Amino acid sequence: MEFTYGQSIIIGLIQGATELFPISSLGHAILIPAWLGGGFAKFMNEENQAYLLITIAMHFASAIALFIVFRKRWSNLLVGATRSIIKRDFQTTQFRVLGYIVIATIPVGVLGLLFDDYFQSIFGKPKFSAAFLAINGLILIAAERLSRRDIPHEFSDSDAEIDHRINAKTAVMIGFGQSLALFAGISRFGITMSAGLLRKLNHSVASDFAFLMALPVIVGASIVKLPELFTSETNTILGEILVGCVVSFIATYFSVKFLVRWFKTKTLYPFAIYCLVAGVLSFIRFY
Repeated sequence: MEFTYGQSIIIGLIQGATELFPISSLGHAILIPAWLGGGFAKFMNEENQAYLLITIAMHFASAIALFIVFRKRWSNLLVGATRSIIKRDFQTTQFRVLGYIVIATIPVGVLGLLFDDYFQSIFGKPKFSAAFLAINGLILIAAERLSRRDIPHEFSDSDAEIDHRINAKTAVMIGFGQSLALFAGISRFGITMSAGLLRKLNHSVASDFAFLMALPVIVGASIVKLPELFTSETNTILGEILVGCVVSFIATYFSVKFLVRWFKTKTLYPFAIYCLVAGVLSFIRFY
């Protein structure tokens, strides 16, 4: 199998720079090589399963970066939830928010396992990714148009505000919504943040919730697939993959830092417009 360090670095940059942006990292991991053509497109087409495993490995590197950025929040949630269980007090903010995250993770995990073969069958096909990327743009626009901006938040703490606005039913709906991100081109982060906006969270808190929701889904998907790296043909290019993972980690870390600042004052509209334009142009190109 021919997979170079240069290709790995480029894929790592694509993955890390787009993983937590609401523009679908998986969609870009398919569309950008297709646009570039040459060895990239050939590798993606001829080594479809290997390419999927490589992107999953880089997803896991992104998850590590995301955890580091939000390590204090996760520590607070996990410690608080553990204390709640010990004291049998299940009404604390930490226990409830962590519970919503778990509930929302279940649907996407189950559907991902049930339809794994189908999603793999359309992976690497640019026209599908292009169509879903355009749909992703429409979803982001709809969320912005339908969300209300005149509702003041009742809590200064993000977790308390999430607990106030989100309930178990909403968490289940978000979980099924996240399942759309199994289609390359639909952004998991975008779906989750859109749901938060529709539940009257502001952009800053909605993005916080989306960041928290992303971690268990990415880690879960990675754990299921990563062992295959050492038993398939990719075990001959582990060095190249490791370099790409390091690049993905660094790019994700700075991307998350940027997005945290961005959503304090700005909206999803620029990302929505980009997805529409890129999706339509790519669909025309690869149809």
